[in-house]
Amino acid sequence: MNNRNYQKELDRLIEDIAGQGVRPRLLIHSCCAPCSSYVMEYLSKFFDLTMFFYNPNMDSSEEYIKRANELRRLIDETGMSERIRLVISDYTPEDFESIAAGHEQDPERGERCLRCYRLRLEKTASYMQSYNLTHPEEKYDYFATTLTLSPLKSAEALNDIALQLSEQYSVKCLETDFKKRGGYKRSIELSKEYGLYRQDYCGCRYSKRAAELRRASKLAMAE
Repeated sequence: MNNRNYQKELDRLIEDIAGQGVRPRLLIHSCCAPCSSYVMEYLSKFFDLTMFFYNPNMDSSEEYIKRANELRRLIDETGMSERIRLVISDYTPEDFESIAAGHEQDPERGERCLRCYRLRLEKTASYMQSYNLTHPEEKYDYFATTLTLSPLKSAEALNDIALQLSEQYSVKCLETDFKKRGGYKRSIELSKEYGLYRQDYCGCRYSKRAAELRRASKLAMAE
């Protein structure tokens, strides 16, 4: 069993960074604006951030564009547009369909979800590797993901995947558990403050269907 406290480890790293008087460059995979809100507020004090939006699991191009635009709006309205770079990748649903094939009946948070985490994190690590090779004067020092903010996602599983990819692509990952210290609660507060678009499913058609069934069940119980 993994008993690591990722937040305390991050605290120590940030303390070391502050002591050196440096601001490392951090590439963060962003799943959506609500989850990114707290992460940006927290980490922009210590890192130069780039938010990397790549989520081919979205069930439609309209949903993809809406979530990407909300992230752009959040960066603008928080006054961080000159400090935080935004990269929006093309919508490529075939990437998700490829890794989901054969796992259509998997339960939520099962193997299909783990494959989806890896897909999105691998794209992030690959982008970092390519960028660092072509922009040696402004290399990224770390990559991470906002997905660890969600109480429904395992930080241990996400960090294990990130570590595997860091070795595969020769880049360094930042291990996190953003839900700690009230991170998730703060993201809800920021979402209300900025009127952010929120959904009760991660984005794919499988999670959307599960959310619809949950809502229907609640309605039936209330009748």
